[in-house]
Amino acid sequence: MIPAEILDQITDKCSEGLALALASDQDGAVMHMRWCNRAFSKITGYASSEIIGKRGTVLIGPSVDQGNHLIIIEKLMNWQHFSVKTINNRKNGQQYWQKMSWTPLSDPASGDRWWLCSLIELEAPPAQPRETGTFASIYSGHEAAAEYLEKIQGLEKENKRLHELAKVVAKESKEDPLTGLSNRRHFELELKTWIENLKHDGPAFAVFYVDLDRFKSVNDTLGHEAGDRLLIAVAGMLRRLTQETDLIARIGGDEFVILRPLGDSALDISNLADAIVQEMHAPFTFEGKSTFCSASVGVAIANATMTAPEQVVVDADTALYHAKTNGKSRWSFFSEEMHAEATATKRMVSDLLLACEKREFVPHFQPIVDAVSGRMAGAEVLVRWAHPKMGLLPPEAFLDTAATMGILKRVDAVTFEALPEILGRLEAAGIELPRISINVSAGRLADPTLIHDIKKSGISPKRLAIEILESVYLDRIGDLVDWTLGELKELGATIALDDFGTGHASVQSLLKIKPAVLKIDRQFIQPIVEDETSRALVASMIGIGKSLGMSIIAEGVETEAHARHAAQMGCDYLQGYHFGRPMPAAELQDMLAKTNGVFWLPDAANTA
Repeated sequence: MIPAEILDQITDKCSEGLALALASDQDGAVMHMRWCNRAFSKITGYASSEIIGKRGTVLIGPSVDQGNHLIIIEKLMNWQHFSVKTINNRKNGQQYWQKMSWTPLSDPASGDRWWLCSLIELEAPPAQPRETGTFASIYSGHEAAAEYLEKIQGLEKENKRLHELAKVVAKESKEDPLTGLSNRRHFELELKTWIENLKHDGPAFAVFYVDLDRFKSVNDTLGHEAGDRLLIAVAGMLRRLTQETDLIARIGGDEFVILRPLGDSALDISNLADAIVQEMHAPFTFEGKSTFCSASVGVAIANATMTAPEQVVVDADTALYHAKTNGKSRWSFFSEEMHAEATATKRMVSDLLLACEKREFVPHFQPIVDAVSGRMAGAEVLVRWAHPKMGLLPPEAFLDTAATMGILKRVDAVTFEALPEILGRLEAAGIELPRISINVSAGRLADPTLIHDIKKSGISPKRLAIEILESVYLDRIGDLVDWTLGELKELGATIALDDFGTGHASVQSLLKIKPAVLKIDRQFIQPIVEDETSRALVASMIGIGKSLGMSIIAEGVETEAHARHAAQMGCDYLQGYHFGRPMPAAELQDMLAKTNGVFWLPDAANTA
């Protein structure tokens, strides 16, 4: 039985050939068809009775090329809204061009996940330049070219076979087929030899771990051929800067390693690292188009005093990570402090994973006060970690590590799961908390499961304010983020732009994001009591927000004077230590019960 709420969404989501599939909660690519409309049956040739109950793979005909099929699987697995144009087959095998679109839906009552599939039959294949793509993608469907097509496909298969054979041969040899440098296998063999020599009074040596900072951007903007050209150019540069006694290897896509015997002076090592970084500052040009691709370098030394010289490459990689986290386009030398940091990070990750299982993350609440009435208008939710040994940890102690290691979503989930029970206790006590504000990380903003998690939580979306950092949003702008924000607004959630003024937002950016709330960062609010220039700057920010129909929240309100000035300047809401630090739910409940929700007396403040 299709839930009524799912059917109600169809009109808004699509207007072409439609089908609904009930999906596995664990894997979005695993689904069973439950419904289709007449247009869908007409396009595919499958009657509704032939579709219902079948796996979603029934929609993928033999003519769908592997590239598009892999794209479809990847997007479905990750619950992403997407569209793809491809050749497909009707039930009778006839080929046709189609635009296939997938939209994730969810039932807030049961928590079930669904896919809405939309099909549009295209009149003609999309235009493609003759020199790109395969002949199969251009000529398939033309019966007159069937024989020619078969020959071309045979050549393509043979070419693919030879390419795979070449890769196998290169793997078994010592040379990287693209750059001519040593490959990973040869490097590992040579490293063992260098280490064995070191253990038998051989020379100490340095390891340089080189990684390109913006290689993916080159591939995305100029294409993979340009990426290959860049790798070849980098290999040539490394040959030019190194000596015959050095070993240079390409061990990954854009990763290079250099082994160099240690000389009499450390300058010999630092000069090479610095030269690599400086050389990569020059622009890279491909077919008249220029781009920049800097490099970061980690350096470590293996000497006879080490108990485990085999760790030298790991040490160099640790130094490389340090260089990247400190701004990229630089080099760093491995130190014991880095080792201690890396060990602490590993321990932190292990503790975080355990904390997720034990539900050790607890939400704290900081009041947001109405500047006119002085009543509590909502509260910002800020996560704390109740660490069993270190006590209550603030977010800055663990969130960056959680984000870097890809487990921030699990931390968010634990925090989110606790909110319905807390809100229920407040309501049972007769205490009203009109709205809660939740910070959404960069990863979660680009995660389509965020919408599902909000629906599944049981919290009314109209009661939620989703806070995003202006810099985070602008760095990750894209179709998926735009779709997520659109879905949030459609659900009735409020979008708030946090820390306004600290990033690189413009009025044009505000028009694109269209937040309902603008939060002015505390660094601008703090000086307004005594500094006239700061007041003028804040007034201009308020004016921009008001002109775009936004509500304004002043952060960092720490004194009565801050509250009074911010309110008089036109801020709609106030937040800061003057009204309360972030507090556990029980303390918030006590405070609301004692104050009856009134945190401030604006009239008394204005007449004081």
